[in-house]
Amino acid sequence: MALGGLLIGMTGPLSAETLRSSLARAYAGNPDLNQSRAAVRVRDEDAPKALAGMRPKANIQASAGPQYANLRFPGGRNPDTGKRQYTIEEYTGWPRGTTLNLQQNIFDGNRTENSVKQAESNIFAARATMRLTEQAILQNGATAYMNVLRDTAVMNLRKNNIAVLEQQLKQTRDRFQVGEVTRTDVAQAEASLAQSRSEFYAAQAQLKNSIANYRQIIGDEPKNLQPGASVEPLLPKSLNDSIQIALVEHPGVVSALHQVDAAELAVKVAESALMPNLSVNAQVSNQYDSFLGIPGTRQFSALAAAQLNIPLYQGGAEYASIRQAKEQVGQARLNADLQRDSVRASVVSSYGLLETAKASIISGQAAVKAAETALAGVREEAKVGQRTTLDVLNAQQALLNARVSLVISQRDRVVASYAVLGSIGRLSAQELDLNVSLYDPAIHYEQVKTKWWGTDTPDGR
Repeated sequence: MALGGLLIGMTGPLSAETLRSSLARAYAGNPDLNQSRAAVRVRDEDAPKALAGMRPKANIQASAGPQYANLRFPGGRNPDTGKRQYTIEEYTGWPRGTTLNLQQNIFDGNRTENSVKQAESNIFAARATMRLTEQAILQNGATAYMNVLRDTAVMNLRKNNIAVLEQQLKQTRDRFQVGEVTRTDVAQAEASLAQSRSEFYAAQAQLKNSIANYRQIIGDEPKNLQPGASVEPLLPKSLNDSIQIALVEHPGVVSALHQVDAAELAVKVAESALMPNLSVNAQVSNQYDSFLGIPGTRQFSALAAAQLNIPLYQGGAEYASIRQAKEQVGQARLNADLQRDSVRASVVSSYGLLETAKASIISGQAAVKAAETALAGVREEAKVGQRTTLDVLNAQQALLNARVSLVISQRDRVVASYAVLGSIGRLSAQELDLNVSLYDPAIHYEQVKTKWWGTDTPDGR
């Protein structure tokens, strides 16, 4: 339901800004949301890092440098003295060489397999967290939009009230001149006008604050805002249906459940420290002047071997890690329960606010109509002396308050409808059918998950 005539659009260029176009701009350019998307892309790289555990590893080692040697060799005994004789050689060589090492894990206790699954669960949790940020931005954007509309309407109402009270003061002074009213009536009219101007300045300040919040979330100044519309047609038929949907679809619950999966896989990763490891290693080496630094010597070697490592006892740290991981599983499950309870309470609360706003609109419309009728009657009675100036001013203030309350209720209905949609986990650009290119986090993940090498990101950085 679009807001009624009290929430008039802001003056500005002919091009109209709607609530959905503003939300589309926030979806595409809000820094907080873009930062959350970047965080998911960062998390995507955990998958290829985990896959590296079963990929071959290769490296080349090279060395070179001068070496001085002074060698003394026994050469028998002197026939005359019987003392041992020695042969001394002195030379400077340049030992140098290269070694190629290759390693391929055959079995690592399923550490890599479980690490990959754990990385994927963490990625899915990060995506759900990103959805939470998207919901918050869209809800805050709708709130900021409606706040600008509300405060614009309130400011205009208070501005119009100043004009009405100025006319009322003029009429009161004219009647005072002819002796129909007293100086007290004039003072009352003057006081009401002064109070109205003070309220107008406060409304101006509030509008500036709302415009600043709008600029922060949407990314542009509000111009020619059109009346906002509730998203009640997108809501489930009942509160119970909403709760059931929220317990399954809300990003907070989804993220918590993926965190439980990641914690359970962390236990298996920790348990792999107790499993045997089997790998195949190969080495090719070519060395020059390497034998005691003697110039001209050369050594070539090649080695291939299987290596089996069976852990027996490593100080007990691995057992502590397993116990710790199991406790973290329990913590993650409790967090999932907490998220479900929080989501359920949010759905009930937001539905209550929506119903209250809808009821307030009905009563507010009746109040405005009654206040208009009362003001017209008081003014007519005041003309024949049956009502005082204070009665007219009070009736005028009552009408103003009724109109302001109606504006606030209309704003609250739209904001509450977005809050309900967010509480069940369906506040998204796709659900709102925003005119934007939807961000798909799976695209980046598919681009990097099996990448073997390269330092450039998929977007070329």
